[in-house]
Amino acid sequence: MNGEKKEYKVLIVEDSPTMRQLLSFILKRIKGVNVVEAKDGVDALKKMSVNKFDLVITDINMPIMDGLKLVNLIRKDDIHKNVPIIIVTTEGGQEDKERAMALGANAYITKPIQSAHLLEVIKQYLK
Repeated sequence: MNGEKKEYKVLIVEDSPTMRQLLSFILKRIKGVNVVEAKDGVDALKKMSVNKFDLVITDINMPIMDGLKLVNLIRKDDIHKNVPIIIVTTEGGQEDKERAMALGANAYITKPIQSAHLLEVIKQYLK
């Protein structure tokens, strides 16, 4: 280790301000993480067009563009196609999970979230 501090940019895509705040709070416990928030898939794509992210955390149920459509579009984007995507959602059904994973999500976490579990998953993908 040469003591270089690694900076990470994480995009949180969530239509609930309360949930965005919670996710942001959890992420800030990891050193070197910069959080950018988006309120839906369209907002997320706008932010992704001007920033390069190391990780995307997205909800599924959102207005304008849902999380599954967003995952699909990220996987087709040359710059971000290999970025890990973690879905955090109230959709606990196996079908939803399989669809999300088939579209290219890396992890699927159902709400209510356990912050310790979420942190573990996030750290796994920020290595």
